[in-house]
Amino acid sequence: MKQLRISLILALLFFTLCSTSSSFAEKDAFDISEIEKKPYHIGGNLEFKPVLFGLDRNASLYKLKFYNRDEGSAIEEYDAKLQLEGSLEKGISKLLVKTNTDYKKSYLGEDQQTTIYEGFLSVKPSSSLSIDVGKKTLKWGKGYAWNPVAFVDRPKDPDDPELSLEGFIVASADYIKSFQGPLKTISFTPVLIPVYKHVNNTFGDIDKLNFAGKLYFLFYDTDIDLIVLTGGSKTTRYGVDFSRNITTSLEIHGEFAFINDYKKNFIDSNGNNFGKEYDAKSYLIGLRYLTEKDTTYIFEYYRDGTGFTSGEMRDYFTFINNGYDSYVSTGSDSLLKKALSVTEGNYGRINPMRDYLYFRVSQKEPFDILYFTPSVTLITNINDKSFSFSPELLYTGITNLELRLKAAFVSGERLSEYGEKQNDYRVELRARYYF
Repeated sequence: MKQLRISLILALLFFTLCSTSSSFAEKDAFDISEIEKKPYHIGGNLEFKPVLFGLDRNASLYKLKFYNRDEGSAIEEYDAKLQLEGSLEKGISKLLVKTNTDYKKSYLGEDQQTTIYEGFLSVKPSSSLSIDVGKKTLKWGKGYAWNPVAFVDRPKDPDDPELSLEGFIVASADYIKSFQGPLKTISFTPVLIPVYKHVNNTFGDIDKLNFAGKLYFLFYDTDIDLIVLTGGSKTTRYGVDFSRNITTSLEIHGEFAFINDYKKNFIDSNGNNFGKEYDAKSYLIGLRYLTEKDTTYIFEYYRDGTGFTSGEMRDYFTFINNGYDSYVSTGSDSLLKKALSVTEGNYGRINPMRDYLYFRVSQKEPFDILYFTPSVTLITNINDKSFSFSPELLYTGITNLELRLKAAFVSGERLSEYGEKQNDYRVELRARYYF
């Protein structure tokens, strides 16, 4: 533990030295061969990230996870990641592959896993039509931190929304056509999503063939998408999104999703199970503003119609606390195991409640410090007034190397979302090398 803290302090000193000097930056030499298009591409990045977690021993999620072990007031973790990506192009066909290998060393021991994030064949018989088959990330939606209309994508982590995500195995096409006049562009993207025992089995109910579609318009300089998903693995849902640059510095965007017959499962403070079926409506509105001094502001409001109310979350946290008290007094962890069973994919979602605000400010090269970008991110749960605050420092002055020092602090009353997180704070250093 002491060694990790010393390492983080040394890393911060190194970070500061780097950011106050541009002597480490290397100038790219011009090579005409670099502009020649090659039929193949191989690249990726290698990342190392030590993390220090400060634990909240009174939080219900700490009790749920560590009820039968004592990890003290803090734990450390060492993460490494290797992402490889490549493409091979011949004629009208192109093969794209992206893999992700995660290594983690924590209090639970060592773990390593390799996953194919994307791997698909793309055929483009004409300039207007392309057809893709394989594992693919579609990246639907206009929101930065959340995407309620991304029906065929895995959810982002709003604390780090630019991370790469694993796709699903799909067959899709994209037809695009341009016009003169107010309607400048229209495109249609149909998608087939098979869900079987060994194919996309985390998407929803198995033994179903699902259909999704996106109709895109560029109308009066406004990007508009109409989206649908149906087929049985999930209930039918419809979406619309838009994005428009009001000025060269100000962009606004929004999303709206309607989910038919959404089924929500929840428990009360005594552990009784309940189910509710209703039509859920989720939406997001946001803006991005860039000042003349290169300060970027991102603001979003997100309403999740599938989320839990404050009362439902309080009942969940209270049940965990009751289960922990029962474990302490009797030694039986049956109630805690029941709490764990309703946490996965349900209460354990990244943001499980209904109303959130996202606000991020980043400043490029303040005080003329080259290649240095500090930023802060605030995520607030409007329903229970709890929040997460994350300052970070980014330095990119060494060719192909990105250094980021980031902390995250959570705060909230007991029985609130962030007040019951297992960690009071997190500090991490990320070194990422691109090749």
